[in-house]
Amino acid sequence: MKAFDQEHGIVVPIDQANVDTDAIIAKQYLKSIKRSGFGPHLFDNWRYLDPGGPDGDNAGRRINPDFVLNQPRYQGASILLARENFGCGSSREHAVWALDDYGIRAVIAPSFADIFYNNCFKSGVLPIVLSEQTVAALFVQVLAEEGYRLRVNLPQQTVTTPGGDAFAFEVGTFRKQCLLQGFDDIGLTLQHAEAIRDYERRRREQVPWLFEQ
Repeated sequence: MKAFDQEHGIVVPIDQANVDTDAIIAKQYLKSIKRSGFGPHLFDNWRYLDPGGPDGDNAGRRINPDFVLNQPRYQGASILLARENFGCGSSREHAVWALDDYGIRAVIAPSFADIFYNNCFKSGVLPIVLSEQTVAALFVQVLAEEGYRLRVNLPQQTVTTPGGDAFAFEVGTFRKQCLLQGFDDIGLTLQHAEAIRDYERRRREQVPWLFEQ
């Protein structure tokens, strides 16, 4: 997965509490496990005025001009600002894959659903918990200023506004190091690939009958 160090990006606001994973990526798009190609279907039911399918072409669909992802001022956004309990509902990893494929590197909210929060770290998206008061203030600033950007600094664990206000956030040491190095669970395991191969070779020598076809 992509490593995360710092992100200075446009902020897109999703001003709704309890956004569930079906809203983030609808169930009809869960056929693939490739982790790519989900970005065009992020918030699909809110983004388009007509239904879509996994084999359809979004180019011919009618977009919802009132939805934030379709508004010119938020194009190219890489930071998503949300309300409480973001990512609730089912445990689908595809929700985080869709955010990542769209280009979202960090999500800021007062709280997250536990499974979604954990899935973010496994796909290179940084979930940031800030207080409800801070998030509410950020919503006001984002809506008031076109092209509003925040700077997220993972090494320092801070979110900084254009005016210089900095807000600290918590992240576990292990998760922080994995993000900084770009290691998901598979990447961490492959760090020990040589030791794994040596173990498998010894096992074949010690108990060869276990490997017989």
